[in-house]
Amino acid sequence: MTNTLQITDIPVAGYERVVRGVDPSCGLHAIIAVHDTTLGPALGGLRMWPYASEDEALFDVKRLSRGMTFKSAVAQTGLGGGKAVMIGDPKKVKSEALYLAMGRLVDALGGKYITAEDVNTSVGDLEIIRRATKYVAGLERKDGGSGNPSPYTAYGVFLGIKAALGWTFGNDSPKGRTVAIQGTGAVGSALAKRLAEAGAKVYGADKNVERLKQLEKEIGLIPASEADVMTMKCDVFAPCALGAILHDQSIPKLDTPIVAGAANNLLLEPRHGKMLADRGVLYAPDYVINAGGIINVSVEFHPGGYDEKVALGKIERIPQALKELWTISKEERIPPSDAADRLAERIVADARGAKKTTSCAVPPRGRTGGGG
Repeated sequence: MTNTLQITDIPVAGYERVVRGVDPSCGLHAIIAVHDTTLGPALGGLRMWPYASEDEALFDVKRLSRGMTFKSAVAQTGLGGGKAVMIGDPKKVKSEALYLAMGRLVDALGGKYITAEDVNTSVGDLEIIRRATKYVAGLERKDGGSGNPSPYTAYGVFLGIKAALGWTFGNDSPKGRTVAIQGTGAVGSALAKRLAEAGAKVYGADKNVERLKQLEKEIGLIPASEADVMTMKCDVFAPCALGAILHDQSIPKLDTPIVAGAANNLLLEPRHGKMLADRGVLYAPDYVINAGGIINVSVEFHPGGYDEKVALGKIERIPQALKELWTISKEERIPPSDAADRLAERIVADARGAKKTTSCAVPPRGRTGGGG
């Protein structure tokens, strides 16, 4: 088959490499953003979304890529930050040819970027991508991968919510607490189940009404409208859908002492972290609390391969990381989001400085691709 993939670089200051991939034969229009590989190859999921324009997709992938650098740094995964997005409606454009073309685009970066599951990209989709590149992580266990990362993300967020409850109320038990979840997809549903089992009263909002009805039947989740979920009175607001939802218009309408959820890049702008703090809302920095999935996938790169016990042990450190950030925030009178950014930037800067002092490049440990 003729390769009609067209790859062009997009110059973006502060990013190691950003590329556009277009293949007219299958409708591929994708962008990969590699933010920083100081700590290791850039690992980040592949998102498909019906963006209104390439500019909108570029805005999203840049934010997500930078967030992955910070997430991996604070979680000490030994990996760098990158992300990929495909422009299109998953209900209309998904095809084998599309994912094979995406695999060729990933492969063209020669291991600088390793892809994984994300919004509207399943483990099954990754299996197709692996036919075109070895730079894939998060495959099924039978194929040497760590499987779907969503349950591990949800577990980390659950532990983070408990830490936030303990910090705010002096008792970390979810029993009797009210939690409003925005987005009950793979992560949001798993989080809702954990919270309900722990005795919390769980509200949920999602475009997928059937999923809400199923959760209502299974765990007693109370369906809420998308319009109401961000403004309802609750002990914890847990955003588990898309990011950039905390801004000048939405923050004043919050009626909760805690924002702690799985979605990436919740703050539209960095200054919104201060706006939350000024309102007395405790914020769990997104890339710290939602690192469970990337931590789980990163264990694939350990010598000897994936070990779930190792992954769970690392995920269970998330509450301590959050408490340390909240302590810094309190002592230095800065928002938790700023404390997290400073920590991540310092980790990357220290590693960059260490690299400059040695004449030998240190290769990443373990294998170079999820299926390799």
